[in-house]
Amino acid sequence: MVEIKEIIRGKKKYYYLSHSYRKGKSVKKKETYLGETIPKDLEKIKKKFMREFYSERFLKDINKIRDNFNSEYKRMPRLAREKEKKTFAIKFTYNTQRIEGSTLTLRETENLIDKGITPSKKSIVDVKEAEAHRDLFFEMFDYEKDLSLSAVLFWHKKLLENTKKEIAGKTRNHGVRISMSKFIPPLHIELDTLLHEFFKWYSSNKNKIHPVELAALVHLKFVTIHPFSDGNGRISRIMMNFVLKKYKFPMFDIPYEKRDSYYTALERSQVKKEDHIFVQWFFKRYIKEYETYLKS
Repeated sequence: MVEIKEIIRGKKKYYYLSHSYRKGKSVKKKETYLGETIPKDLEKIKKKFMREFYSERFLKDINKIRDNFNSEYKRMPRLAREKEKKTFAIKFTYNTQRIEGSTLTLRETENLIDKGITPSKKSIVDVKEAEAHRDLFFEMFDYEKDLSLSAVLFWHKKLLENTKKEIAGKTRNHGVRISMSKFIPPLHIELDTLLHEFFKWYSSNKNKIHPVELAALVHLKFVTIHPFSDGNGRISRIMMNFVLKKYKFPMFDIPYEKRDSYYTALERSQVKKEDHIFVQWFFKRYIKEYETYLKS
């Protein structure tokens, strides 16, 4: 957590920005001196401070993952690449749908996507949305333009047009609550402004910050706006993987089994309005997922 630390020496006060983090079994601290008063541009200083921390703590490993992944990918025959893409699509579709309440198992999702076998005694909505997500994933994978509101609305329509046609491709016109979360999404009357600001932020920052941080922030910021009646999590995870693929980083699948830490990191970032909480969770999970690429 980033906090302001006050130190009194004699009659003077000195302020520091401090961030505690765990490394192995010990707790470490990174600090920077702010001055005798708290600066007015504190938020800007915080962002710079955390970017320096990310660079020291995570980005060297993440860049190595990218380099070794791409080196291996270039050596793979075309058929092997296609198989890897399909394997990821199966796992990603299973986990992202399961996180949102789907009853399909991984094997059922694999049979459905790979062999066209529809599972018996399962919700037809779950089946249709798994198929739609598979199609959307491949659509995103081949998409050559950049993120835009029109693209995201189209992706949302593709995801839900066969199950929830009345809301597919449309922003919500009502308030929403997130089950078991302390975070309350913005009012629907704020959505136009927030979406405009989101894409303006993306356009301004896409070439300034590290792509894996960008992917994490795209996910966090978009799902925090929560512009749709349903499908916000799935679309934000599609957007996340679009960014990773665009900048030639391996795509990221959040396992259903890790959903509790994922939800906790999202909620804490949203409630505290501290992006770095989710970004750090993302970095750690990303490195854990691809740690084999750090051994080569």
